[in-house]
Amino acid sequence: MTTIRQLTEDETLTAIPQLTRLFRDTVAAGASLGYMWPFPPEEAEGFWRDVAGAVGRGDTILLVAEIDGLIEGTVQLGLKLPPNQPHRGDIKKLMVHPDARGRGLSRRLMEAAEAAARARGRSLLVLDTATGEPAEDIYRHLGWREAGTIPGYALFPDGRPCDTSVYYKTLRTVS
Repeated sequence: MTTIRQLTEDETLTAIPQLTRLFRDTVAAGASLGYMWPFPPEEAEGFWRDVAGAVGRGDTILLVAEIDGLIEGTVQLGLKLPPNQPHRGDIKKLMVHPDARGRGLSRRLMEAAEAAARARGRSLLVLDTATGEPAEDIYRHLGWREAGTIPGYALFPDGRPCDTSVYYKTLRTVS
């Protein structure tokens, strides 16, 4: 059984072992998520503790995809933005465990993030992703538009240079 749900700060802290496994396995499989491989579990745990704090402050919404109670995917909606951007949200760190891919988790997580953004009056979402990776197809399929590409913006986990594509999506808000 697959569920998508939003975690509270306490639930995020409790889920750190599962979130750490997901994060490290996804980076080990080559996903460009801001970390080089290998990276120690303590770094991933610290990352998730920071996310939990952001969730507690209301700066971030953390959504997870669970299969039979195990977290197999996640995405974040960043809400803490400058005062001149109250209409915008940032999609961050969409990841699905390599063993759980092909089950529609990315699509369901993104749809849930968009719904959460609409419910909070956000009308514009932005994200960035490694150019040429399968995630781009998912975003395009969901109606995201490419704004442009930044050459050599980051590195893949193995150290190869990585171009980054920036995407946006205009949402109709809930009144």
